[in-house]
Amino acid sequence: MLSVYRLVNRSCNKISLANNFQKNVIISARAVTMKIVPEPPSSDQDFFEKNEQLKRPQSPHLTIYKPQITSMLSITHRITGMVLAGYVTAFGIGVLILPHDWPHYISALETVSPATLFLGKLLVAFPFSYHFWNGIRHLVWDIGQLFKLKEVYTTGYIVLGTTAVTTVILSLL
Repeated sequence: MLSVYRLVNRSCNKISLANNFQKNVIISARAVTMKIVPEPPSSDQDFFEKNEQLKRPQSPHLTIYKPQITSMLSITHRITGMVLAGYVTAFGIGVLILPHDWPHYISALETVSPATLFLGKLLVAFPFSYHFWNGIRHLVWDIGQLFKLKEVYTTGYIVLGTTAVTTVILSLL
C-alpha cells in the first residue's frame, strides 16, 4: 500500500492540481491487517451423513413427480434421438462388416412374414417420425412461438397424432 501511495504522490507532484488529489488519496488510504484463522477440523462424515445430521431434506427425484405430457415428450425425444443414432451406427458398421451386398439382404427380407416385416418397419419408423415432428416443434420454439402452456400441450398432442399417422403410413409402404 505504501508503494502505491508513493507512486501516486510522485505522479501527483508533476500535475498542477496535485494538492487536491493528494488530499483525496490520503483520506482514502487506510491500514489493512489480515487475521490468520486456522482451518476448521475436518469431519469424517460424508455428504449424506452430514445432511442427515443437519436434518436437511433430500432433493426430489423424478419418482415423486406426477408424469406430465411435457416431461414425457421431452424424455421420448431424447430416447428416440439415441435410438436413431444407434440405427445409423449399426447400419454403418453393418455395411463395413457384413459379407454380402445389399441385394442379398433385400432378397432375404422377402422371406420374412408380413407381420414381422410390419413390426420391423414400425420399430424403424416410430423413432424417425416422432423425432422429426417433435424436432419441428422445437424449431418453432426456437423462433419464440407457442410457449403458452395451452399451446405447449396442444402442440404435444399434435405431435403424438402426426407421429402415429406417419408411423403407420411408413410401416405400410
